[in-house]
Amino acid sequence: MVGAAMRFIVRCKPGEHREREERVAIVGAGPAGLYAAGYLRCRGFQVTVYDRNPEPGGFLIFGVLDIHVDKERVRKGIEELRGIGVEFRQNTLVGRDVLLGDLIEGYDAVLIATGTWRSRRLDIPGSGLEGVYPAMEWIVDYHMWRYGYRAEKPPVGRRVVVIGGGLTAVDAVHVAKWLGAEEVHLAYRRTRHYAPAGERGFREAEEAGAVVHELVSPVEYIGSGGRVAAVRFQRMRLEEQPGAKRPRPVPVPGEYVTLEADMVLEAIGLVPTPPFNGGDYGIRLRSDGTIDVDEYKRTTREPVFAAGDVVHGASLIGPAMKSGLEAAAAIEKYLDGEIGWRKDL
Repeated sequence: MVGAAMRFIVRCKPGEHREREERVAIVGAGPAGLYAAGYLRCRGFQVTVYDRNPEPGGFLIFGVLDIHVDKERVRKGIEELRGIGVEFRQNTLVGRDVLLGDLIEGYDAVLIATGTWRSRRLDIPGSGLEGVYPAMEWIVDYHMWRYGYRAEKPPVGRRVVVIGGGLTAVDAVHVAKWLGAEEVHLAYRRTRHYAPAGERGFREAEEAGAVVHELVSPVEYIGSGGRVAAVRFQRMRLEEQPGAKRPRPVPVPGEYVTLEADMVLEAIGLVPTPPFNGGDYGIRLRSDGTIDVDEYKRTTREPVFAAGDVVHGASLIGPAMKSGLEAAAAIEKYLDGEIGWRKDL
């Protein structure tokens, strides 16, 4: 859906469906939550979306760059949702401003679609030095500043090292250059051929001005006066694994390379961010932090459903949208009495 018109209303025709009394709360206004909201509202349900950010859209607005997604098309789609009666409650963090338990008690069904808003971090010597940042949160801060929600732009170094091989890493390269970094280095433990961003993403990073370093893995942040001054990397080689999609990077003994840096952006993956602690409200999490759901997106607590990246981990926009639609269809079946609650509890 990148670059396409973001229409969040699904098969919605005026007067086609009667208004219904059942109320559905959706937690999260990203792709999964928005598509679910459009589906359910078109079928007459009263839909309220709770979202942590100052405007709806989730990563479509605050996590993904304009070069990937037309933000005005996203905003237009959201206005269409408002026009058919979807209520948005922004700057509302479930778990802080309103409790999930209150939503469970106050609505006929709840859909959790809170995505992956926290970066996975490296645990190496020097991780606590000033100047070492999680890339996704830094990109979100950039968008908050750019759209006028924060007065100060995020910090940027003169010489920036981005660690990772995914789309977030490539986007961090772009933002660092836009904010004025003189040098940007992109370091990845495999080769670009095996990177999540692909050879195209690495080419775009180079075209943006980055120097790419392949087959290197950070082992230490070197500080000076409490601030990062360099990154020490171990050289890696790839080792084939039977049955695996990608070869495994293994250290080359005794071979290291050091890059000077006054800022490091870690882009090594995202962590699911459910609006509760594991086990709260009887909602079970899997070992990787995602919410445990069945084939109907039902959690282990009635009447709570979950969809999107908080269920299947960080993904592209399309899978999140599809998951939201599937959850919305299941909620409709549940409220129509066509399905009950899961029996494997």
